[in-house]
Amino acid sequence: MLMPAPYRAAHDGYVNHYTATGEKRIIGIGREVQGRRKDGTIFPMYLSVGEGKLKGRRVFVGIVHDISDRKERDSKIHELQGELLHITRLTAMGQLASALAHELNQPLAAIMNYVNTAKLLAANSTDAQAGRFKELLEKTSEQAGRAGQIIRRLRDFLVRRESDRTIEDINTIADEAIALALVGATERGVVTVRKYTAGLSPVDVDKVQIQQVLVNLLRNAMEAMEESAVRQIAIETYAIESEWVGIAVSDTGSGMSDEVARRLFEPFVTTKESGMGFGLSMSRSIIEEHGGRIWAEPNPEGGTIFRFRLPVAEEVEDGI
Repeated sequence: MLMPAPYRAAHDGYVNHYTATGEKRIIGIGREVQGRRKDGTIFPMYLSVGEGKLKGRRVFVGIVHDISDRKERDSKIHELQGELLHITRLTAMGQLASALAHELNQPLAAIMNYVNTAKLLAANSTDAQAGRFKELLEKTSEQAGRAGQIIRRLRDFLVRRESDRTIEDINTIADEAIALALVGATERGVVTVRKYTAGLSPVDVDKVQIQQVLVNLLRNAMEAMEESAVRQIAIETYAIESEWVGIAVSDTGSGMSDEVARRLFEPFVTTKESGMGFGLSMSRSIIEEHGGRIWAEPNPEGGTIFRFRLPVAEEVEDGI
């Protein structure tokens, strides 16, 4: 009555097999299956089956938990993770494009200088092919200049991108980022500690971007503790005087070398074998665009602490 086909027939088969052979397949073991409500709708449920005796007769007891809410919650988390991962990729590509634009401007400028020098030499030459050389150099100069314009437009586009800012509570942002970033942390032996300060002033931020920074810091912290005996991530929020809200993410990993620490927020700097080194560079850009600052320091308990601060919303600061 409580289970749709084919679970109904399979369940009867399990019970018959156990009563005939004594071999347990579902007795005493929980299982996620599908249930059927009175109106005929199907829902996910967790079924536990136990065995007992009542007046000398063998009885089986089934305990049903409706896990629809949990399933919906998990589905939403996975959906948000996918969206955040997509945004992270787009932002990383923007950082990559910006870095490449900066690097390519220098060789393009050198090409233009060489071409201009060659044009002067060709103009003063009496060689019969000098005119042809000059024509080709003009075309080379034109194309190099065109490439430079494309790069400048790309950089302008990336720098001038406007974010969608709203008034937010930093504790709520942190909670949502933890839900996204630390899925599977318990299975990896990671303990999460929240040290929130209540009543903090709200901040005027692009919520997704700040969550992106926190997700990056939290994932880095979890990966940094792969070889650690103690695996603890602490997330702390606090006020810095009346003008700033601070947040810290600490781990109990192995820390980092002085060389890495000095260049930590530069593009292409990473301690991961397969990393591109854009996560922290991207995070710094986001925090600085919000008028804040991000930095790292050694954790006295071992590992690293990443901190950043954000200005409180002007409406709150001015009392408007």
